[in-house]
Amino acid sequence: MSFPDLTADFVARMPELRGRLLANQPLAPLTWFRVGGPAQMLFTPADEDDLAYFLARLPAEIPVTVIGLGSNLIVRDGGVAGVVIRLARGFSDVVVEEGHRLRVGAGVPDVKLARAAADAGIAGLAFYRGIPGGIGGALRMNAGAHHGETKDRLVEARAVDRQGRVHVLANADFGFSYRHSGAAADLVFTHALFQGEPGETADILAEMDRITQAREASQPIREKTGGSTFKNPPGGKAWQLVDAAGCRGLTLGGAQVSEMHCNFLINTGGATAADIEGLGEEVRRRVKAASGVELEWEIKRIGVAAA
Repeated sequence: MSFPDLTADFVARMPELRGRLLANQPLAPLTWFRVGGPAQMLFTPADEDDLAYFLARLPAEIPVTVIGLGSNLIVRDGGVAGVVIRLARGFSDVVVEEGHRLRVGAGVPDVKLARAAADAGIAGLAFYRGIPGGIGGALRMNAGAHHGETKDRLVEARAVDRQGRVHVLANADFGFSYRHSGAAADLVFTHALFQGEPGETADILAEMDRITQAREASQPIREKTGGSTFKNPPGGKAWQLVDAAGCRGLTLGGAQVSEMHCNFLINTGGATAADIEGLGEEVRRRVKAASGVELEWEIKRIGVAAA
């Protein structure tokens, strides 16, 4: 599927644009599942000012979707209309500040934050080693693992709204809850400031190694997967409900419920986005029938189905 090419018109409206705006760009290579259709327009801003300039001049009727590292994401097979924004090099900075703080760009992988903190002798951020995503996504969904959550360490974040205005949000402004932030949906996060505490680099690296070993022993991290598929329901574990409903190893087309960890879906090689999402919905149906619990998706799904 391809969309009408609107890029020439937009570039003409924005003579000072420095980022890249490309038409009908494949998104599958940018996701961990390696599935899905194209973006009508893919915009990679040069920096925060460039992002603000672009959004301020983008017609209001054009939808905007933000993606990060593509780890917790299904792009549907028909692609994504409007503009898809992906933060890259201009948002990859990591700066150590006084008081055991780190200021990082929203395009920084979580694991890079953890390593930078370790190298600086800053404890309290090693849990990010176990999160397969980027800082922007961590802010949006209060990402967490191994007894740590984003809400525990975030001081503030910068963001640009749909009108191109820059905002600084304190931790309390996010309304964090389990795998959720209440920040306005139109905000594109650009940078974040995290608070750590004094630590020894060797001890922090050892903790990160333990997290790595635990992930490798229990999760299918070498497969084409999207991380945890469903949120844990209150007082329970999603994987246990999926297992009890008889879904471990269940397949649909080229998609499969992981035998290793049944809260993970995997692309066995030839899956479509429809296979993966359809399998997830079938798992939800079986869990509801078996236990009465309605699992909520943790993986974000964007775009439209194939025509």
